[in-house]
Amino acid sequence: MDNILDIIDGCSRNDPKCQKWFYEHYFGFGLMTAFRYLHFYEKAVDATNDAFVKIFKNLKNFQNRDPLNYEKMLMGWMKRIIVNSSIDFLRRESLAEEFIPIPEEIWEGSVSGQTPDRQLMFKELIMQVKKLSPAYRTVFNMHVIDGFSHYEIAKALGISVGTSKSNLSKAKVQLQKAMVKDYKGTVLCLT
Repeated sequence: MDNILDIIDGCSRNDPKCQKWFYEHYFGFGLMTAFRYLHFYEKAVDATNDAFVKIFKNLKNFQNRDPLNYEKMLMGWMKRIIVNSSIDFLRRESLAEEFIPIPEEIWEGSVSGQTPDRQLMFKELIMQVKKLSPAYRTVFNMHVIDGFSHYEIAKALGISVGTSKSNLSKAKVQLQKAMVKDYKGTVLCLT
């Protein structure tokens, strides 16, 4: 199955082969997105699966205005659903704070087109982000990694825009301290 448009059409018609291909093809992307928000691997899998149910239910409503970048637009649309599902999962579940390492196989191919050094830096950054408090971690992920505006974050989390900005600022300070400590003087810029 090569043509993503045919696959999406098949998914809209509830074709099990198309849905299986779509799920297997994008599951890693979804899991990496959800895992940035949730500490427990199993919970990230659950949130990802919840997101795929929503994706399959609403795939026929996806509208692409840029045919040259269809898959990129689709992944952006899916990312919003996955992030929202992860946040919903955080609200539903009262998750105890415990840091569990990310399974190594999740990282394979997670940052395509990057040099090994940049992949390692991304992995280290995500590991440090997962150590932040839930409030700081969520705002950092939503703003810096997933591209949400402070207004969108405030609306999604039920906080003020000022709280979103403050949490982001504090998260950056904590991450910079942690990364400088890990890299002994090599200062990283987090924008």
